[in-house]
This record gives sequence, structure tokens and C-alpha cells, in this order.
Amino acid sequence: MKITQKSFGRTKSGEDATLYTVTNNNGMKISFTDFGANIVSIIVPDREGNMADVALGYKNLLGYENNSPGFGSFIGRNANRIEGARFDLNGKTYTLDKNEGENNLHGGTPSYNTVMYEAEVYEEEDMISLEFSRLSPNLEQGFPGNLDITITYSLTENNELLIEYHAVSDKDTVVNLTNHSYFNLSGHNSGSILDHKLWINSDQFTPTRDDLIPTGEIRDVEGTPMDFRKLKRIGDNINDDYEPLKQAGGYDHNYVLNTSRDEVEKVVELVDESTGRVMEVFTDKPGLQFYSANMLTPVENGKDGAVYGKYCGVCFETQHFPNACNIKSFPSSVLMAGQGYEFVTIYKFLCK
Repeated sequence: MKITQKSFGRTKSGEDATLYTVTNNNGMKISFTDFGANIVSIIVPDREGNMADVALGYKNLLGYENNSPGFGSFIGRNANRIEGARFDLNGKTYTLDKNEGENNLHGGTPSYNTVMYEAEVYEEEDMISLEFSRLSPNLEQGFPGNLDITITYSLTENNELLIEYHAVSDKDTVVNLTNHSYFNLSGHNSGSILDHKLWINSDQFTPTRDDLIPTGEIRDVEGTPMDFRKLKRIGDNINDDYEPLKQAGGYDHNYVLNTSRDEVEKVVELVDESTGRVMEVFTDKPGLQFYSANMLTPVENGKDGAVYGKYCGVCFETQHFPNACNIKSFPSSVLMAGQGYEFVTIYKFLCK
């Protein structure tokens, strides 16, 4: 295994960004930057051994400075939506950015994917890890507590991208970290993912209002277009006359995972039969946001001259449930002072 690094440019504020590229002995290669702790590329083989980048992204640093779709992004302090951009904790109301109508989406300003992180490299015989860390100060984005954050990306010889989330706060706070990478197993610049086949280990999802805030209901997927318990094309039911799909313009929903939450378990299998590439997702988080890029407006400055549009990628954001800080029946997203926030997500790539 090896790691290389080179300049990734200078930010608008004059900070020097670095691009780190890790390669394993199978030829799988992943690039990361300390600007935003973003994943820039994921290059993996197909069944014939041909290599392709399966992660949507930008050709330069400027793209990541204006990364509204969240390509490759580390998201915090709270991924997904918070109703009314507010929550109550310990008898106090905290107000956040209203950056999606009246609600808060993915934390606010500054976005975790547009700030600099300290980087450390750790090399082992069968794994190389990149640790990105920073202190999110008290009331950054409106959230209480000084939050020490570490996200560690590791590439293994088993073609696994291992993501370890760690955080600790000096005050009770709300934390929900995730990764917002868009995947296309045919190659990042190959168009629609509607022919990809998908399996999700979930019997239930959380329906929403029209603004995609969960109602608090937990609904069975049985008999609905939301059912991916058997491998099926993403496009098979995406245009069905079903209210949750019409609200989101496709899939943009939180799935209640069938996991013990005590260990990392397989929750997703994504299959591209045209190339033989398969991606499996493992996690110990309680929820998964499955997003089929329904709202992705044309992005014209993608890597290799790519133009990305609707349905060009798919996201699997392991998470606490959306608006969990305001819906007491959901698993809590509150992190108590001094308590460790510790979660793991693995994206594993193979061929069939």
C-alpha cells in the first residue's frame, strides 16, 4: 500500500489545501482533501479489471468551495433536517440557520465540508488511514458545546473504505455526522443510476411532510415502492403514484435499519450489472438516508468534463433519524457532555 500527497490549491481565504491519495495492492485508489475532509475520488476495478472513478466530484478545489450538492462531503454538526431550525435542550432553545425554507439542513454555516482540517497519516501493513480533525467551537452553527471532531478514512486490502466518526463535547449537544458521497458504479460520468439494483436491510421508513420533515410515523415498507428487501432496479418504482415519492421527486428517505446497533452490520448492496461492480455498506448507525439525486440540478464543472444531473448518483447517508432532536420517539441524537460519539460506516467494493 502507498500514500502520496500534493497541493490541491489555495482556498479563497488563503489556506493551502492538500490532496492525499491512498492506493492498495489491488489497484484501488481513493483521494481525500483536508479541505472539508471531502472524498474526491474512488477508483475501483470492474469485472474485467478496468478501473473507473465511481464517486461524483469536482475537477478542482474551487468546485469544493461551492459544493452545494455535497459531493464527497463530511456533514455535521447535524446531518439531514431539523424542523423550524430549532431544538430545545436542557430547558434552553437553540436556533440554527434556516437554510432550507423554515428548516435547517446539514448543520448550516460554516458547512463542515468547507472548513480546513488537521491531517495525520497512519500506515499499517494492510491499511492506510487518514485522520482529519478540528474543534467545532461552542455555538458554531448555533449548536452548544465545544466539539472535538475526528473523522478517519481508511483503505484496506479488502477494497474497503472504512469511515470512523469520533466526537466529544464539553456540553450536552446534538450530533449527527455522516458522509454525503454520490456513487455511480458505472463510472462517475456515465449518467443515470436508475438501472443499478439495490437491496436495503430495512422493514420500515419514516414518512415526511411536503418539506421532508418526518411526521414521527414509522411505516412498514411492505406493499410500497419503498421496499428494497429484495434486490431490484432503483428505477422500477421511482415514478409510482405514491405520496412519499411525489413529495421528494424520487427517493430521499430515511430507512430504519434492521441492525442491533451494537456492531457493524451489512445494510446495503448496490449492483451495477453492466460492469459487475458491487458496493456493500456496513454500519452501526440506526438510520440510512437513501437519496437518488432527484434534486441535483446540472453541475457543469465535474471531473473529466462531466456534467451531472438528476439521477446521476446515489447517496447512502448513515445517520440518526432526521429531526431526531425534536421527535422524542426516535433514537436520540443528543450527545451528553464528556460522552464519546463513536460510529463506523464501511463502503466495500467488489465484482460479480
